[in-house]
Amino acid sequence: MNRVTHALRHIALALVAVAGFGAIIMLLWNWLMPDVFRLECINIWQALGLLALARILFGGMGAGRFMGMGMMKHHGNPIREKWMQMTPEERLEFMKNRYYHHGFGYGFMHEDKSGKQE
Repeated sequence: MNRVTHALRHIALALVAVAGFGAIIMLLWNWLMPDVFRLECINIWQALGLLALARILFGGMGAGRFMGMGMMKHHGNPIREKWMQMTPEERLEFMKNRYYHHGFGYGFMHEDKSGKQE
């Protein structure tokens, strides 16, 4: 199978999937919304528009895959890796700075005047 045929099959499959999701949305809308909220029935194009709107509002448009983040190699959590490389003293200092600078004041991880941690 050559690349063109392979690409055309993927495009056809994507179109069928989009049409299927649109049909499901249209059927669910026309089954529930007119009776529950007294709204009008919609057609397949309006259902596809609702699908696109919902994807934009709630799905994030797949930015992780299409904006280059999917191309990054996932080696785990970089913040965790940095944390694991810190010494216990560096971790304590980090926690003190984090709690103080993020509005928690001196309540947690506070040292009293003798230098002991409370």
